[in-house]
Amino acid sequence: MVRGKDKVFVTTDLNLQNLLGCMEDELLVVDGEYRVKFANAVVCGRLRDDTKSPIGKLCYEVFHYRDTPCSAPLWDCPLKQVFHKGSATTFMHYERTRGVSRYLKISAYPLRDNQGNVAFVAELRRDISAQRELETSILRRHHQLLALSRISNAVCSLRNLDNILKVALDNVLDIMSGTVGGILILDEKNKTLSYRVQHGLSAGYAEGMKISLGDGIAGKVAQSGEPVLLEDVSRVPDVARPDLVSAEGLKGFISIPIKARGKIVGILNIASHEAGRFGADDLSLLNSIGEYLGTAIEQVRLYEGLKLGRERYQRLLQHALTAQEEERKRIARELHDETSQSITSLTLSLQAIIGIAELKGIGDSEFITRLKTTHANAVRAGNEIVKLMKELRPTLLDELGLPAAIHRYAKDALQTQGVNVSTEFKGMERRLRPEAEVTLFRIAQGAIGNILEHAKASNASIKLECDDSECVLRIEDDGKGFDVNKLTRVDTRGRGAGLFTMKERVGLVGGACHVESSPGKGTRVIVEVPISKDADEED
Repeated sequence: MVRGKDKVFVTTDLNLQNLLGCMEDELLVVDGEYRVKFANAVVCGRLRDDTKSPIGKLCYEVFHYRDTPCSAPLWDCPLKQVFHKGSATTFMHYERTRGVSRYLKISAYPLRDNQGNVAFVAELRRDISAQRELETSILRRHHQLLALSRISNAVCSLRNLDNILKVALDNVLDIMSGTVGGILILDEKNKTLSYRVQHGLSAGYAEGMKISLGDGIAGKVAQSGEPVLLEDVSRVPDVARPDLVSAEGLKGFISIPIKARGKIVGILNIASHEAGRFGADDLSLLNSIGEYLGTAIEQVRLYEGLKLGRERYQRLLQHALTAQEEERKRIARELHDETSQSITSLTLSLQAIIGIAELKGIGDSEFITRLKTTHANAVRAGNEIVKLMKELRPTLLDELGLPAAIHRYAKDALQTQGVNVSTEFKGMERRLRPEAEVTLFRIAQGAIGNILEHAKASNASIKLECDDSECVLRIEDDGKGFDVNKLTRVDTRGRGAGLFTMKERVGLVGGACHVESSPGKGTRVIVEVPISKDADEED
């Protein structure tokens, strides 16, 4: 009970005293002069051995070992606020006693006298160090999972190895609260390790570090496949470059093997300027990250191999298509210069023989009929030769350009078979580069062939529009259509070869080809080819 503002604070109820003494939390009562008026057994148990009882002593001397009350900037005593405002307050406080650090949650309550004035302040002090440690551990785990997520996303989405390794290293240094680290990649041919990415190391250190398998810490880790955790790397005698390690001021050190399919492909090194900075938990986390990085390195190498194979395939295909066009031109030229002229000569000779035979009455009617049939066959063969030459290399493409060639070919191929065709050309005032013209013509030729062979269409339209950056070719028909999703490859009967050939041709000139179709709704082929200007046009 409180008996007057200047009287001593006492408790007369022994049961209440015993109850307060059994509390796990610390409880003390302080007056306006910072003197302790009451302290339970928990408070007394935490004091120094030479302090028999805190009662009557100044709280800042007993609990904080100070000569004056706690004040800013380090710590401003909250008891002033409770005495001044008369309201309770709760705050967190860090203290270090007998070499032991702990976090306290302190709730301060005003105790009033009979006149309603604040005479004392009761402090309920709860040790929340375990709770604070748990919160810190949860927060750290959250940061670790977040870093692993970022590294995983980088592995899945990025294709550049340097970018992946940089993202991984930045996140590792972030969660490890470190400033020094790097990733070394193993050169399988020379059996040496060298830094691919690094942070916090000098250029001389990173560039000069070439480590052979078995040499130094990283070399031994790469050889054994086992991680290494060192309290102070500067005291280890078998580092690869002790002079550089000393110059960089490296202390705490972790070296992790990066594996892909059980094979060492690199090393992850993390260092600190503080000895004993890393522990077993850090080693376990970095091992997991090392597995991610091994997957990333293998994935990038596979991707680069596929990309290289694709580039080789495209070069071979380009050579094949170029050779095909040259062979088409050669065959067309030979048909024109030799075969076509021979058939023309034969046709004229037969026509002359028929005229002489009819004029002089040579042979009977059957003989004349056979001559005329032979002449008709020769004329037909000549027409087929001309048609074949146009298929191989239309002269209109060389002489009049792409629009005239497409228009003439579409009319000759489709309208003769009962398919009504319309053509429209925009932005074709100037010629395109030869490979673009040949590509667009062959695409149109292939699409028209598909209409004749498969579509069973009544109408077709061809539109070609060009601007300063690209040409777009659209070929549509109202035929029976097909399910595009089912046409994923060329089957044994050759079905799908035309579609894939069109896409390959367009890809070689940097364009794209899209086919839209569904059963009963016709087909639309859309081709986009970029336009690259010649150097003269750029000037």
